[in-house]
Amino acid sequence: MDDKKIITGQHCIEEYEQMTQSGWTRRRILQALGVTGLMAATSGSLLGSVNAFADTNPESSAAKTGGKIRVASLSSSTADTLDPAKGALSTDYTRHYMVYNGLTKFDEHLVPHLELAQNISNKGAKTWIITLRKDVTFHNGKSLDAKDVVFSLERHKDPATASKVMDLAKQMVSIKATGSHEVTIELNVPNAELPSIFAISHMLIVPADTQDFSQGIGTGPFKVKHFVPGMSTVVVRNENYWKPGLPYLDEIELFAIPDEPSRVNALLAGEVHVINEVNPRSTQRIEKSESHHYVNAPSGNYTDLIIRQDLAPGNRPGFTEAMKLLLDREQIKSTIFQDFAVVGNDTPIAPSARYFNSELKQTEFDPEKAKFLFKKAGLSGAKIPVVASSAATSSVDIAVLLQQMAPQAGISVDVKVKPADGYWSNHWMKHPLSFGNINPRPNADIIFSQFFATHAAWNESRWQNGAFDKLLVDARKETDDAKRNTMYAEMQTLVHDHCGIGIPVFISNIDGVDSRLKGYGTNPLGGFMGYMFAEKVWLDA
Repeated sequence: MDDKKIITGQHCIEEYEQMTQSGWTRRRILQALGVTGLMAATSGSLLGSVNAFADTNPESSAAKTGGKIRVASLSSSTADTLDPAKGALSTDYTRHYMVYNGLTKFDEHLVPHLELAQNISNKGAKTWIITLRKDVTFHNGKSLDAKDVVFSLERHKDPATASKVMDLAKQMVSIKATGSHEVTIELNVPNAELPSIFAISHMLIVPADTQDFSQGIGTGPFKVKHFVPGMSTVVVRNENYWKPGLPYLDEIELFAIPDEPSRVNALLAGEVHVINEVNPRSTQRIEKSESHHYVNAPSGNYTDLIIRQDLAPGNRPGFTEAMKLLLDREQIKSTIFQDFAVVGNDTPIAPSARYFNSELKQTEFDPEKAKFLFKKAGLSGAKIPVVASSAATSSVDIAVLLQQMAPQAGISVDVKVKPADGYWSNHWMKHPLSFGNINPRPNADIIFSQFFATHAAWNESRWQNGAFDKLLVDARKETDDAKRNTMYAEMQTLVHDHCGIGIPVFISNIDGVDSRLKGYGTNPLGGFMGYMFAEKVWLDA
């Protein structure tokens, strides 16, 4: 098969299946579809050419309609929301994909496909023209039109919205309805990854002028029946969904069980049908059950040590490097994650991801060098508090391992364990040293923009680097893929060398599933099939 071939028309599904079944990488598929380079640099309707794509699960022909399931996620809080712009936890993302659609949607290879958009074309990757589907209605009966898209995208740029993706939205300097079902977007600089940005949960489309999000009015496969922040969400089948035959289920109840053993117990007892964030140690328990199985999905998910650069002791020269040297990555991978992980190197780009810098020197466990750096920073014998919680996957275990290694470097670590309930609101990023847990993002631009740019709301360690910020903007407008690769490699070097984030491993997403639930697969974006399982699964009971 010719890698350079641009696939069009009715051959899409057949060719796409051949590529995926042959194990092609995301980058190679993008190249074959003309998305990687051509979408960035030329005019054309490249996403429009793949509009025929549909789910290709071979089991789907046997799908059954009906049934109710209960789903237990890792986390919830009183800040739970039905406003996609404000989603902050995996439970939010899952809830939002149940009730809303985006202009595009990721498949299991993180290739964006058309969703509410019927066609997307561009001029030099700076001017983007979106033609909308005309057969879509919201849950309240209103027809989707261009005004809904303009409103949904524009609101991210308004500080009053408090959107989690404001920095991403700022690049869209003009968003205008140029027809009843056409929207034209002008970017400040070219960005080849705009269709990927449209696919993230925060960018899902809501009705124009929506101020009250408590009803969750969207165009998605399910309608909100009941929603209590911090408690539960119940959604029911959208009988008027614009995708024929979907969804299969009648009802889904989504809630949180923060304690992982309790989640596993609930699954094995038949109280819930699906759970996420299964501890690798629990996979054997699930495997022994004849009625359940676990789903392992390698991903870009990571639990990170956050060392605030604007607070002591993180602002002392050498301290951050020393703490990274105390992370025994191989032991974290094998002991804590039971090898359901790959070693990380203090940058957010996973080894399997596009633009991964394989030439970056690996940070190794080196307590002797760490001891030298702690002494140089005037911290020999110091007691360093580190905040951890079960809310940040396995952070307590990582913190305890740090505590065990610290004496070799001439310091002690005081592990302060905080409850999962309220951790993200009350503790994340608010201590000199703490832990976070970052869900995978679909590309380098998004992860860097949301978590490492100077003014990003989720700049966890509060580091500031002008060279990094400039490269971030320059990489978006670079249409030469090799040059973009060089830029992203340099950005990873800056993060590795100077940022206050220690990333010891990238964690596989492990979900536990009732075997009666069919159609359940994987997606590297995260658990619950990248939070998008709802319209794809059915109950065979």
